[in-house]
Amino acid sequence: MKNMIKELWHGNIIPQEDSRTNSKEMKELLGYMARHHEDLEKTFTDEQKEIFEKFHDCWDEYVSLAEAAIFEYAFRLGARLAIEVQKDSEE
Repeated sequence: MKNMIKELWHGNIIPQEDSRTNSKEMKELLGYMARHHEDLEKTFTDEQKEIFEKFHDCWDEYVSLAEAAIFEYAFRLGARLAIEVQKDSEE
């Protein structure tokens, strides 16, 4: 357990990256999104491109914060479940 915690701390385990690429459906969806993004950008004026880039920066920051909150919640939930299972097995 200690090794896994150290690996997580040092950035060798990156749950958010692993979870994004683990399914065929998610990979396909990312491909569609990239294609639509490129098609949409081709139609933009320079001003619209700048606004869209700012939107993306905000969206990326939001997603990062949301992923961190979800990770923290899921980690705590998993720890509580492990404690409950341990208590049940001791009884």
